[in-house]
Amino acid sequence: MIIFVYDHTFEGLLTALFDAYVRRTFPDKLLHETEPLPLFYNELYRVTTCTEKAERVWKALCRKLSKQATALITYCWLSEAYEAPMLLMKYMKQIFDSKHSITTDFTNPVTLAVTQLGRKVSGERHRILQFMRFQKLADGTYFGIIEPLYNVLSLTIRHFQDRFADQHWIIYDARRHFGYYYDGIQVNEIAFTNVHQPALLTGKVDENLLDREERLYQTLWKNYFHSICIRERLNPVKHKKDMPVRYWKFLTEKN
Repeated sequence: MIIFVYDHTFEGLLTALFDAYVRRTFPDKLLHETEPLPLFYNELYRVTTCTEKAERVWKALCRKLSKQATALITYCWLSEAYEAPMLLMKYMKQIFDSKHSITTDFTNPVTLAVTQLGRKVSGERHRILQFMRFQKLADGTYFGIIEPLYNVLSLTIRHFQDRFADQHWIIYDARRHFGYYYDGIQVNEIAFTNVHQPALLTGKVDENLLDREERLYQTLWKNYFHSICIRERLNPVKHKKDMPVRYWKFLTEKN
């Protein structure tokens, strides 16, 4: 068994692939630097992340793949699934080694697995766009919080920047404890020093920090939501499928 140990970054993964071609040995297992090694293995190689190597691999992938196919690789990585790094290593190797495109060959188990995982992440991105609810703070900033299954917040930035270009806003990932702040000009990644404050756990900002009319707008939205509901057509099973319960604590109309 050949083991590659790397820093668990996307750049590190691309560097690992570059080094594998140089060494002409490919890993059977990829491990994070903090993971324990198995009792038995034939060879251990420690990858040193190199931006130049990573860029060369990525540019080579972009030359061989469509934008949709390269996006799929990014989505698969952002799934944070334990099997994703090794799966992507095999997928990218097959892309480089194959004389024909494998991106639509769903008889290939690696292509199928990458595609299925990428579609799950893409679906989560769309749900974030649907279910993000903003609360206007006293200083005029709009604050939205969500807890996505996958690390998709970065995939929503362009949408929110285009949609709310004239507003200052914060979108925050309560699961991963980071977010993005838009000041009307550019977007910057942010984090809070106290991740256990009530607003970051429940999604409900203290009334003293809200704009004075925010509570009114929330009440109006709830009334609108309930007024358009046709009780005779309620379908709880479909409702929970379309709007998963895990999002409800962050939805104004559900609280």
